Amino acid sequence: MTKNTNKPAPKSEEVISDEVLEKIEKSFKGMLHGTITLIIQDSRVIQLEKHEKIRLV
Repeated sequence: MTKNTNKPAPKSEEVISDEVLEKIEKSFKGMLHGTITLIIQDSRVIQLEKHEKIRLV
């Protein structure tokens, strides 16, 4: 029998850094339609994906 060694990441006092919050805010300013996806790993934001839609009509 094997022992499960996967442990959750330790909790940090700061959930999202000011730098990450600024990047999130900057990514949606001026965007009218679309999505922003945050990729989380080990309780940290590691990637931001922005998909903007431009309506022609």
